Amino acid sequence: MFSKILIANRGEIALRIIRACKELGVRSVAVYSEADADSRHVRFADEAICIGGALPGQSYLNIPSIISAAEIADVEAIHPGYGFLAENAHFAEICQSCNISFIGPRPEAIRLMGDKLQAKKGMRKAGIPVISGGERQVSDKNEAVKIAQAIKYPVIIKAAAGGGGKGMRVCHNDVRLVSALATAQSEAEAAFGKPDVYIEKYFAKAKHVEFQILADNYGHLIHLGERDCTIQRRHQKLIEESPSPALDSKLRKRMGEAAIKAAKSVNYNSAGTVEFLLDEKKNFYFLEMNTRVQVEHGVSEMVTGIDLIKQQIRLAAGEKLKLNQDDVKINGWAIECRINAEDPDNNFAPFPGIIHTYNSPGGRGVRLDSCAYQNYKVLPYYDSLIAKLITHGKTRSEAIRIMLRALEEYIIEPVKTTIPFFRDVLNDVRFLRGKVYTDFAQILISERQKETERK
Repeated sequence: MFSKILIANRGEIALRIIRACKELGVRSVAVYSEADADSRHVRFADEAICIGGALPGQSYLNIPSIISAAEIADVEAIHPGYGFLAENAHFAEICQSCNISFIGPRPEAIRLMGDKLQAKKGMRKAGIPVISGGERQVSDKNEAVKIAQAIKYPVIIKAAAGGGGKGMRVCHNDVRLVSALATAQSEAEAAFGKPDVYIEKYFAKAKHVEFQILADNYGHLIHLGERDCTIQRRHQKLIEESPSPALDSKLRKRMGEAAIKAAKSVNYNSAGTVEFLLDEKKNFYFLEMNTRVQVEHGVSEMVTGIDLIKQQIRLAAGEKLKLNQDDVKINGWAIECRINAEDPDNNFAPFPGIIHTYNSPGGRGVRLDSCAYQNYKVLPYYDSLIAKLITHGKTRSEAIRIMLRALEEYIIEPVKTTIPFFRDVLNDVRFLRGKVYTDFAQILISERQKETERK
């Protein structure tokens, strides 16, 4: 086991990793920007080092500064969390060259799965179902129209190096496709440094289901069941739950086996997630693989009792995975709401500011992963996530009832948050029946806007 780990991240995920380190008896080193000097991850780490200015490029994306901090603190490993450098193969390689263990998969797997075109090509070769299209990069509008007409509308433009909904555009006809192509390319280049995009078939009535993977360095892989991430806005997840109300035992077995097969095909090690699209006919298709711990990892922890961060650290230290597939048991139901500093009544615009009133929820079945506190300042430089609120119950309906109670207790003022929107979702009969698709959040947002206009 490592004796000291540096966490190359901030906010709640940095605090989550620090807690795991303390429970493992490992010393933790926090890095922070000048704007984050008063953050909780700085306070609770064993050591803390400032690595630069407020902007991510000056600090959390500044590889030389992070490596220098690691060398100054004399750490044996770096945990990247999620976001920032978590899926940066170059960063993982630099860690290796500096004799610092990267707590994540091999750089080769990161690089392969980070290129969506190459990932889909690899999945086809491995025999994993993939969505029509996405066979090559598209830059010419005439070629784009030709591909779209061949696979039939609607289609979606995606960034080859994409994630987080950046560079994505849904198109229903040639006119929309031609106009959206340049926009998607520009957005992709701004977000990922590459304008490469591709086109694939779009399913309006689909569910988003992902499988949590654990793999050691010796070829042993298991999955921890699935998470349903269907409730999304602009292709970004809002609510996650496990298990999925859309799967039965047979489909779960097939998808789980496909997820392990996908991970094995790239010689995967560490924690990771294989994401699938599930259509109305229960056909599933590979979407992508996230080569890091997910924001929503706590949902799987709640239903399996397995600490994913501790497992990540142990695997990176060279330990064998001591769990077999039969050891994984799903206990009850868990739901997560991502509490963002956004105004649901203003097109979910970011809402930075100081939290003057803060009351956190608690009680049986409630888990709150958060970096916020009274007088905490939500900064405009980073993601708007304030907290991940997770509830657990014996059944889905019980987990939902506990979540509604917890949302009522959770007071964050005067900063606007997504809490009111989640109350609407969890009280909606369509959600309660599990009859929702990836377009549901946008439908509900439109309904809320119309209701507001009537008033």
